Amino acid sequence: MAPAINLNADMGESTDSADIARDLALLEHVTSASIACGFHAGDPEVMHRVVVAAAARGVSIGAHPGFHDLEGFGRREIRMSPAGIEHMVAYQIGALDGIARHAASTITHVKPHGALYNMAATDSGYAMAIARAIHALDPALIFIVPPGSAMERAGRDLGLAIAREGFPDRAYDDNGHLVPRGVPGAVIANPDAIAERALRMACDGEIVAASGKRLKLAVDTLCIHGDEPCAVDNARAVRAALDASAWTTVSLPTLLR
Repeated sequence: MAPAINLNADMGESTDSADIARDLALLEHVTSASIACGFHAGDPEVMHRVVVAAAARGVSIGAHPGFHDLEGFGRREIRMSPAGIEHMVAYQIGALDGIARHAASTITHVKPHGALYNMAATDSGYAMAIARAIHALDPALIFIVPPGSAMERAGRDLGLAIAREGFPDRAYDDNGHLVPRGVPGAVIANPDAIAERALRMACDGEIVAASGKRLKLAVDTLCIHGDEPCAVDNARAVRAALDASAWTTVSLPTLLR
């Protein structure tokens, strides 16, 4: 049996018609979509459009909650109480769940966005708050997390299904964290390089950090950032490389069934 992996993308993060068209094109290559829930980006109309398009293509959908930060696209760190984080995440999951139900579909995973994702990767209070919100709404939802992170530990502690995520289009530091976007080289824009990194993650369970250090990085899902101008080319290259290497690219529910 061929090995299986998931390919996901962050979507619904713009109301611009060109960005929406890019989202729809991405759905031809990915197998799961993480959809912005209105706090860092998106709105009900965009959410609905992406949900319907994803469902029509058999792409599983999930909530992509972030800080209430439209101006900063959810990439600015905001200090909140764990209870505030829990309620904020629950609110956004509920918003997408409502849109999905209206479109006769269902959500299957949750993946925090931007600064919330990065902060919860190391902050156990934030991580557990997110995990509690997911568990309270639907303990069957899959929690997308960085490998070895506080989020992974929190999710496992609450018995959530976990999908460990790698970013072939982002640089890593020696500690296995994403290099901040403001650092030159943090975002990788070459589709061939991204595809090679994706294969290394899938086949070898490792990534080469920006310093050249090899890091172990066991992953279940690979993410393509949907807001990048070359996102469709990146997703196409990764999907083609996985297909050529006999990987089966499946939805998250299928992968973790």
